[in-house]
Amino acid sequence: MSKIEKRGGTLGVETRAADEKRTLVGYAAVFNSPTDIGGWWTERIAPGAFAAAISGDVRALVDHDMGRVIGRTKSGTLRLAEDAKGLAVEIDIPNTTDGNDLWELVERGDVSGMSFGFSVTKQSWDETVDPPTRTIEAVDLFEVSAVAWPAYDDTEIGKRALAEWRSANPAAPEPAPEQITDPAAAPVTKANLTRARLKMDLELKVRSTR
Repeated sequence: MSKIEKRGGTLGVETRAADEKRTLVGYAAVFNSPTDIGGWWTERIAPGAFAAAISGDVRALVDHDMGRVIGRTKSGTLRLAEDAKGLAVEIDIPNTTDGNDLWELVERGDVSGMSFGFSVTKQSWDETVDPPTRTIEAVDLFEVSAVAWPAYDDTEIGKRALAEWRSANPAAPEPAPEQITDPAAAPVTKANLTRARLKMDLELKVRSTR
């Protein structure tokens, strides 16, 4: 469980009450929505990332606290589904101190988001852009939570994942300028992209002075 990451908390959550059953409804994740992770990388979640995980035994918690369980897929009080938008969540709120307090806080707007705790099982990185882009393709899902604060502060696991990706996918060395006979054949690297951006900026400045 040491590799659990947490994401989400900004997508909103709402209450629904019918036939004496109280249900929280919202999205813990949205697909293909670029998110800045502390300036270290941009992250997106690919459709299908939760497809296998939602059939597991997942808990619903208050603020990622393992001691404050308010639902569980195994008991049917937590329902998870992937749709075109992302990971949809429904939690039947229990008549407990945590459940009643949470219901009141959501209705008041004090708790306004859903988040999720996960471990990445498949991912890819794109380092042709700066900062790099991380695409999460599959996860193990441990819990979803009703939260008051977005959960994007934990970057250490992602940093290690990027280091491991770089180790497994070393960048090809850039050839010396005199070795490149065809400019179109030059490798697309971060350095090349930076040079291209600088060249474009320079050309625009020259044009603006004419």
